[in-house]
Amino acid sequence: MLESALAKNAHMSCVSCVPDYSADALNENCFCVASDPSELRAELESLLAARGVSASMAQTHPHLFASLPVYVPPLAIKQIASVVEAVDAIAMLPAFREAVMAWAPAIARKDPGSPGGLLGLDFHLTANGPRLIEINTNPGGVLLNAMLAQAQRICMPKQMVATSDPSGVDDAIIEIIKTEWHLQRGTRELASIAIVDESPTGQYLYPEFLLFQDLFRRHGYEAEICTPQALDHQDHRLELNGRPLDLIYNRLTDFALQKPENHALREAYVAGDVALSPHPHAHALYADKRNLILLGNANFLAQAGASPGTLDTLSNAIPMTRLVSADNRDWLWVNRRDFFFKPAGGYGSRAAYRGDKLTRRVWDEIAAAAYVAQAIVKPSERRTSESGSPLKVDIRCYAYRGKALLYAARLYQGQTTNFRTPGGGFAPVLTMAQANAENAGNVL
Repeated sequence: MLESALAKNAHMSCVSCVPDYSADALNENCFCVASDPSELRAELESLLAARGVSASMAQTHPHLFASLPVYVPPLAIKQIASVVEAVDAIAMLPAFREAVMAWAPAIARKDPGSPGGLLGLDFHLTANGPRLIEINTNPGGVLLNAMLAQAQRICMPKQMVATSDPSGVDDAIIEIIKTEWHLQRGTRELASIAIVDESPTGQYLYPEFLLFQDLFRRHGYEAEICTPQALDHQDHRLELNGRPLDLIYNRLTDFALQKPENHALREAYVAGDVALSPHPHAHALYADKRNLILLGNANFLAQAGASPGTLDTLSNAIPMTRLVSADNRDWLWVNRRDFFFKPAGGYGSRAAYRGDKLTRRVWDEIAAAAYVAQAIVKPSERRTSESGSPLKVDIRCYAYRGKALLYAARLYQGQTTNFRTPGGGFAPVLTMAQANAENAGNVL
């Protein structure tokens, strides 16, 4: 399927254009290893057409895929994997669980027994190593990035290696779903899955919902996409159009299921009548922004029972994060240019502000909500042309139970990641083969 996405006129070696194999030099000067975003958009367009949706991905999603990869040194990939493992280790500690559940909504204290599905851990790369900016449950893009990574591998230069095997992502997703199901519902057979979002067809990543639906169906499951209002809870089962549902792949951003339209799903979940992934417990355990305050607090981690290696890993990787409170508001306002302000339960950079962009009106609104102040970590950059301005880079690691599944990058301009930047969007992550990494000094 992806052979059609071969790079046009791609060079098979970067020797001539970038003799220096450091990731920094490649991100600055290498423009010859590319996939073709138009071919990938065409694949998604055909998927939409099969569902009766007539849409030009070139018009609706022109900047979903970047044409160039991002280069990351092997050491940074190893460090990111260590952070992923360390976060999961801390999440298992009773003292950490008790602390984060103290500020979580009541529904989050119900532990259905499973980790809660795939996580997306977002990093900025610095000269001193990767910095963990935030953690997300139900992270978008994993199947899209697997497509992109496979297209990139076709024209992989011999000096580079992929950071993970995208061909195994589909099987890994199915194993995650099976694990979530069995940990929540025991030995019963999984038959039906619904992908639930408040407005599926209106979501920018709706094409990925279709990829998930196709994936589930190929593995023998009934799979539908619906809104929460379409669900009905009765007779100890959750139904869609009169048919029972076993598992909900939850793409809602109402993480505590508080909105009226989520009543049936909330009721079924609390009653134990449906498996839900991700669930409110997972969001409270991993994705609440206040958790970064604890993950970066060496004293707390030591008292909670973290191993010395885990403590060192997280102390180095977590930017300074503080809860905005009456006690520190004046100091934070004076020093606001050094911080990014994020709502505790936020997602997708919504209602998040760089300190240098804050007005007094917004600052007063922040005082009435739960916000954290996170020290600004400047992202690394990737030039996409010889004459253009460089784009900012975020690295996302998709992971489950402390193990990295797939690495991807997002290229963008502006305050936060978006899909509105020409030349930007999702990008594959490549790293140097070991011999070349040693020659390049493993530097960023």
